[in-house]
Amino acid sequence: MNTFLVLLLIAAMIAVVVALVRGIVSFLAQGTADVRGEGPSEHAVRSNKMMQARVLFQAIAILIVVVLLFVAGRT
Repeated sequence: MNTFLVLLLIAAMIAVVVALVRGIVSFLAQGTADVRGEGPSEHAVRSNKMMQARVLFQAIAILIVVVLLFVAGRT
């Protein structure tokens, strides 16, 4: 059980890093669209979605840590 949770935690942490990097790259690309003043660009929307995904993945990782600590306390 602990091994499965640790692997799940590692997968969640990798997902956090991937979402963070994709969000930052998209955020950097939106600078050129902001100069034109055409409203929210595709990059801005993508950056926002990726940062929301990052928060979700972080919450999942925290919940997995809580479950791991709970299971470790019972043994």
